Amino acid sequence: MPAVHPNLSAVEDVDVTERAQRAPLTVVIADDHALMRHSLGRLLQKASDITVVAGEPADLKATARLVAECRPDVLVLDLCMPDGSSLKMTSELRTRMPEMQIVIVSMEDAPGFAQRALAAGAIGYVVKEFADEDLAPAIRAAARGDEYLSARVAGRLTSLRQTLTHGRLTPRESEVLRLIALGHTNVEIARKLTVSARTIETHRANIHRKLGLRTRAELVRYALLCGLLES
Repeated sequence: MPAVHPNLSAVEDVDVTERAQRAPLTVVIADDHALMRHSLGRLLQKASDITVVAGEPADLKATARLVAECRPDVLVLDLCMPDGSSLKMTSELRTRMPEMQIVIVSMEDAPGFAQRALAAGAIGYVVKEFADEDLAPAIRAAARGDEYLSARVAGRLTSLRQTLTHGRLTPRESEVLRLIALGHTNVEIARKLTVSARTIETHRANIHRKLGLRTRAELVRYALLCGLLES
């Protein structure tokens, strides 16, 4: 039987000890569904280093009031709240309370949603289906200032980021690709973007060349993989 690496064991022991010695992380859970709020709260009750603040708001107004009062370490915020934009509130709260980190929870696992959440200022994105394994680690990572994504979206988000920001496609080419994947013709895309159909043909040729894809079906699959249809 192979021996356990002594350095790895020591690191794990130190990490557990340090967490036990620190004050518990304070967390506010905001979700418009009572059952989901209670379910997430029960998950976090198992973590001795995390304390859920009483209140569990069901809308954005109540969320804003509660976090202003208790100043939690981390806000766990549902992506779709009933009285406004969770992403707009994320951006506003990060400006007003930069010491508080925000983890978005959602039923959506398309990378476009995670990208928008991170762009708004969230530091974590947890798919609710995997909250039992991801939520507590996401909160701990957030408190350290580290980004955390559910594995379901992490890999595809990397691909999306490469497509949109690493020079493979220009912003206009990315938009043309999205419209192609949605089924629009060159003429329709040209009309939407107020350019000539000839310009769209050039963009389309560049997209095929840069991505190494030959057919429209391949472009559609690529757009789906990258989450362009949700962004």
